Amino acid sequence: MVQKLYERCCGLDVHKKSVTACIITPKGKDIETFGTMTEELFALIELIKSKGCTHVAMESTGVYWKPIYNLLELEEIEALVVNARHIKAVPGRKTDVKDAEWIADLLQHGLLTNSYIPDRDQRELRELVRYRKSLIHERAGEVNRMQKILEGCNIKLASVATDITGVSGKAMLKAIIDEAADPAVIAKLAKGRMKNKRKELEKALIGLVGPHQKMILSAQLKHIDFLDEQIKELDREIGERMHPFEQELELLDTIPGVGRRTSEEIVAEIGTDMGQFPSHGHISSWAGMSPGNNESAGKRKSGRTTKGNKSLRATLVIAARSAARTKNTYLSSQYHRIAARRGANRAAVAVGHTILVIAYHILKKHQPYIELGANYFDERKKNYVVNNALKRLESLGFKVTLEAAA
Repeated sequence: MVQKLYERCCGLDVHKKSVTACIITPKGKDIETFGTMTEELFALIELIKSKGCTHVAMESTGVYWKPIYNLLELEEIEALVVNARHIKAVPGRKTDVKDAEWIADLLQHGLLTNSYIPDRDQRELRELVRYRKSLIHERAGEVNRMQKILEGCNIKLASVATDITGVSGKAMLKAIIDEAADPAVIAKLAKGRMKNKRKELEKALIGLVGPHQKMILSAQLKHIDFLDEQIKELDREIGERMHPFEQELELLDTIPGVGRRTSEEIVAEIGTDMGQFPSHGHISSWAGMSPGNNESAGKRKSGRTTKGNKSLRATLVIAARSAARTKNTYLSSQYHRIAARRGANRAAVAVGHTILVIAYHILKKHQPYIELGANYFDERKKNYVVNNALKRLESLGFKVTLEAAA
């Protein structure tokens, strides 16, 4: 017989509009269904408290678990948010009541593993950082839509200016919207290094801009200006909340491809206390950066990465592509080795996994990144590289003798 760890506990089957609760006590099981409005959730919490429940478990269903978790956290009742894959009910017995009973039974016998849920301060920081990222993506999308309109007007500003929304680009676009017809006059609005490209700008600014296109361009510029202000405001708020983690951010910034903003995103997602993760393998699996295990009859099948933290995964892949453009670094060398055999996307995921492992050890040991060098892989397999090069040269008809350098 399996030992019961918790005498009084509760299992919750959470949905958008209803929550089914199964409370187990020495007297038996009590099952009730509540709505998800705040007033009804307070009634649920009061019932859990009145029954003396010490632990509550629920599935990590979308975002619907968050309101209940927040209330349980305020009441200091231990809440477990569990991966839905780990608590699949018996097939053929799928109802809300059966699900709640199943969760409660598993919880009572200590068969559930709690997901990593950061504290309230970090959850707030994570929301701010994720929202800033979404605004940055929205801004990039608006710039792309603006570029599409300009191409339809025969205006090739992007062929000359690296950033069409820079100081010079915005000034010229506003002149186009205000019906400045002479490309030579508009080109004189170029600032800084753009002044050296005035002749090219004059050619690029010759086009046919209709009234509807001017209206669209005007709306897009206003939207981009609005997004810039919102991003700056979020930067200020995030910067203030990041003050306690300045040392960790500086350490993460030593990793090639990882800048200040990427460091902030990593800290917001995983925190700075690596005691939450027993090893770098655990945090890699949690982030969805580890290869999957799928083997049957001695044959290894698809090893695609597991599901995990999508926001952190996207950040790591972007950092990996940045690291690939660095010179004479271990990460760049790793990226190009894998990309040559497996493709750029798989190489980015692999390097992103390496960056996460490096970040884990940096935060755990509070030590800066140590560069291994671009020739690290060649040094590890020195004899293999030498013999392979000899064989290739001999196959081409050369006789080679090797002599060590002084």
